[in-house]
Amino acid sequence: MSHTYPIATSAKAALTEAAKVARTRYEAEALAEGQTIAALETEWLTPATDKLSKILEQVAASLAHGFVQNYEDAQGNTVLAVTYWKVTKAKKAKPKPPPKPAPDSDHTDDLYFRSGRNKKPKKRKYVDPNQLDMFGNEKT
Repeated sequence: MSHTYPIATSAKAALTEAAKVARTRYEAEALAEGQTIAALETEWLTPATDKLSKILEQVAASLAHGFVQNYEDAQGNTVLAVTYWKVTKAKKAKPKPPPKPAPDSDHTDDLYFRSGRNKKPKKRKYVDPNQLDMFGNEKT
């Protein structure tokens, strides 16, 4: 079974009050209902030893799978790595500015190709075809 991550605002909320879970960002955005998904975030929590068993029971009963990993720090305390889809408040969409009216004529060619179009082509020097024949018929 693949990992599913809760949609929440913080790691504590992901452990306790996560009602929606998603496997991919697209699923999370569809379930977020107007909120913006910031990222798949991992927070490290060090719970008190008396609350640890309660938290682990909540994790086992949660809809999400594989979003909490247990580690131990240098002092022997349990550290939880909680991965969740972090949501932010919905941002108001900025109204798009009205499109600028198209100019009557396009002067792009005048800006970039002015020298190429207005100058007359240079005349090439006449090349004598006999000069190019290095190994022609020799009379000896």
